[in-house]
Amino acid sequence: MLQFSDANTKLEKLYKVEALAEWLTDNRKVYSLDLLSGWSCPFAHECLSKATPTGEISKAGNPRMKIVDGKDTKFRCFSASQEALLPNVYSLRKGNFDALRDMHINDMIHYLHTDLPTDAGIIRIHVAGDFFSSDYMQAWYNVAMMNPNVLFYAYTKSIRYWQFHIKEYPILDNLVLTASYGGSDDELIQEYDLRSATVVFSESEANISGLEIDSDDSHAARPDLRNQSFALLIHGVQPKGSEASKALQLLRKNRVKHSYNRKAKT
Repeated sequence: MLQFSDANTKLEKLYKVEALAEWLTDNRKVYSLDLLSGWSCPFAHECLSKATPTGEISKAGNPRMKIVDGKDTKFRCFSASQEALLPNVYSLRKGNFDALRDMHINDMIHYLHTDLPTDAGIIRIHVAGDFFSSDYMQAWYNVAMMNPNVLFYAYTKSIRYWQFHIKEYPILDNLVLTASYGGSDDELIQEYDLRSATVVFSESEANISGLEIDSDDSHAARPDLRNQSFALLIHGVQPKGSEASKALQLLRKNRVKHSYNRKAKT
């Protein structure tokens, strides 16, 4: 019922991270479980973007899509851009989201567990999407406990759900969460002293903040770094004329690697 995706180009770099080798023994692989960007992100704010059908049909017979940004969007979600351009990616993520949001928590746990690839070693929960409900986050906690030999990790802006479940569950060795700045619950990140990721527009911005830049998802995934905050360079397709677009142009001019070449996998 649920469709996990093969590692995209960025996640493939995790195979080369020595600190994660123990999770990838015996030819185990990296996968992700993805949902519709924006639509499944209840606390997205500065990155809120949604791939939205226009009502028209392309010559190939697929619905035409457009990107709709939130009124306070500062940088466009790269996953939403993928969904607007690639009908198969939109369809897969929509299918996962539609299935999960209509499930009881017990069914969520059942399908996330039984549909988990048998050769999974590392799972990124959401290259696209977020924890859309408290029950859904709880389901992933249960799945992580049921699969102690698999490493699960995620970025999230659903901080209030996270804090609720921290009180209910112990810290799991195989579940690593990162609070993502730019949401409507940002104040809770500092209140609860959570490890975080911040999107920056330049290397100097990261340096001033004292943050290392994560270019291969290793900071996000490694359990030994679960208390270390980090930065992510602006990337993706940004609206023409926006501050994010200007920052990308400057990065290109200075030949700074800013794109992770995330070719979507299904």
